[in-house]
Amino acid sequence: MKPQLSIFFILFSIFSIGQTKVKDTITRRANIGFIQNGNQVSFKPETPPLIPIAGAPKPSYSYLWELGDGHYSKEAEPKHVYKNKGTYTARLAVTNNYDNGKPPATRPKKVAINDITDTNYKDITSIADQNGFAIIKNCDPIPEQEMVVVVSYQNLENYVSSGKLYLFYNEKQFKHNNFELSDFRTYAGEREVKENLVASTDDLNDSNTFLASAEGNFKTKKYRNTTTEEDLEASLSDANKTYHNVSILEFDDANPGETRNVFYTFKTTPEMIKDTSATVTMRGIFVPNRSYKNHKVKNLEMEIVTSHDPNKMGSNGSFMNYRLVRFKRVNFKTRFQNNGEGPARKIRLETDVPDMFDKKTFQIESMYPECPICPKGEEPTVSCLDTIIKQKQIIFTFKNIYLPGSEQKNVHEKDSTKGFVKYSMKFGEDFHKVKTKSRTAIIFDKNEPIITNYATTRFLPGISIGAKAGYNFYPDLDKSTSYFVGATLSPFKSYRFYWQVEWENALNQYDSKVNVLEEFNTNANGTRQLVRTTTATENKNVNWEIPVLIRYNINNYIGVGAGIQANVNVYSEQNQTITVDTFEGDKENFLISSTTSSNTIKNNFSGFKTGLLFDLTAGFARIGPSLGARYVINFEQNFNYFQVYGIWKF
Repeated sequence: MKPQLSIFFILFSIFSIGQTKVKDTITRRANIGFIQNGNQVSFKPETPPLIPIAGAPKPSYSYLWELGDGHYSKEAEPKHVYKNKGTYTARLAVTNNYDNGKPPATRPKKVAINDITDTNYKDITSIADQNGFAIIKNCDPIPEQEMVVVVSYQNLENYVSSGKLYLFYNEKQFKHNNFELSDFRTYAGEREVKENLVASTDDLNDSNTFLASAEGNFKTKKYRNTTTEEDLEASLSDANKTYHNVSILEFDDANPGETRNVFYTFKTTPEMIKDTSATVTMRGIFVPNRSYKNHKVKNLEMEIVTSHDPNKMGSNGSFMNYRLVRFKRVNFKTRFQNNGEGPARKIRLETDVPDMFDKKTFQIESMYPECPICPKGEEPTVSCLDTIIKQKQIIFTFKNIYLPGSEQKNVHEKDSTKGFVKYSMKFGEDFHKVKTKSRTAIIFDKNEPIITNYATTRFLPGISIGAKAGYNFYPDLDKSTSYFVGATLSPFKSYRFYWQVEWENALNQYDSKVNVLEEFNTNANGTRQLVRTTTATENKNVNWEIPVLIRYNINNYIGVGAGIQANVNVYSEQNQTITVDTFEGDKENFLISSTTSSNTIKNNFSGFKTGLLFDLTAGFARIGPSLGARYVINFEQNFNYFQVYGIWKF
């Protein structure tokens, strides 16, 4: 190899290395550490350094410990007393808040209990304040990351019961599945079952068949009204219509007051919705007793995130049907966390409100810390939430509260440092089909504002079908008539730009230019004669026009458009009349004879033309009736034409 080429390849290699982004294949790991004294175990995580995000609050870890016997903890360093001897598998899910890296991966760790030295065992914490049923998560979902969901249920009856647990996931409103269930772990003998969720009812002699399952029908007595829901068929049917997937567990012999936990590990899919203001849900249905219809329903709401930021704004209005939203209440939720070293006594949320919402319909759905609404016109002396509605904003102010800081001494439960406001509004009288976005400035006491992400609302395109009829004017054709009917397809009630596809069936008739041919013949007497042949052609055809155009609504009443069009002659018929006139001499002074003949030529799919079109409509531009005019420039001579029509979009 020549020296010049060697130097060139060395320089090229160095340049390539400098320009190629090396993928980080190093996995961050957190390890489970513990100190054991008999059956008392103190856990401690070993975590990698956090990577701060410029301009964000101080990064931190939050934890979900699964202790291997059905208990869990969110403390950083929990202590646990095991009741029985045995080997338990402890697991840890670590969430990195305000951190620039991925969550650390962990591996399960065995804990062997050989001696019972501490009898201070505590049962799983009661969830009576949640009506005996609760669903929590360790973090909000990020595409291609794992998350843990804990479903807790409690037997609130005064007898031993055996029931069922349903967890529905992957909402059908989204194009792709958001979650894959990779594992679930039970600690009280719960077992997975398969069911056909098409319910049937057969109420005879005070008995009900309330579920058709793979194991047969359960004949039950009349249900007792002891829980929040009674129509199990309706709840299961609604969930089955809403979600693609379900996990069903049966449990036996739950003692009165006993609480149990089931742990699910979900892997979010690469196709997961990327909209960071969207809200996704899972739904749990808890049937305390398989012999009755009584049940509880709980939804778990989750905001899609790109990083684990406790200060966030979201909305359930990410994908709305514009035809149905006029009376719909759109929910918004602003979450916040006090990351300070001391408690917050006053929290102010300055939230943008898009113009298309009617602020008169504003109402608060829920909040934390829970407190009453502040009285108007006086300074409150107790904890309350004050709301001020301005032209472009709604300002929420938590007054006289105590929200601990995550860095505060003796604060072990991270959830106690978090709060939220959930509120809803309806759309105004005249709102357009446009995307909105809003965000919140969160101010803890007198600190600098923390600005959340944008919460967006947007509408599904929807489908609008239109009926169209009119007349085509062909100025370059003789005796032309052309009527058509057709249909259009476009998004429903678009605001400005939108696409439109049409199909038109036209019946056309016109005459071709008369052709006259004069020739001279010599008869037997040697006399020169004039012979004139006249050919007249009448054309009829059935023509399909397929326009594709981009339209723009200038306002509610006027729209313009432009596009391309294809014309296909589906059927054509050409009728020719040939007249031959013979004169006595070479002048047309005296007609000797005249003969007429005709012939017909028929063809199917005989012609194809393309062209450009320009369009104008006046009337109800977005939906309803309007009149239109169009000019079509065909890429073939003598076929440019004007079109006038009426259209009604539905």
